[in-house]
Amino acid sequence: MTIHIRGTAALLVAAAIVAATAIWLPAYRWFLVISIGIGLAVAGGLFLWHRLRPVKDEDIENKRPLGLS
Repeated sequence: MTIHIRGTAALLVAAAIVAATAIWLPAYRWFLVISIGIGLAVAGGLFLWHRLRPVKDEDIENKRPLGLS
């Protein structure tokens, strides 16, 4: 099954499918809540990591290994 829509309409269709499935299947609600929680925890950890240990110019290897400008 394919839906031939793009952009904002596709995002709205995907959100509607997720919401309908979450209402229809109780186990899916728990899966969704746990997945969102894990995603937020990982995103928060990465945010703090990069805030406390920012990337410096000397940490980056040669950006132009072929010497091209």
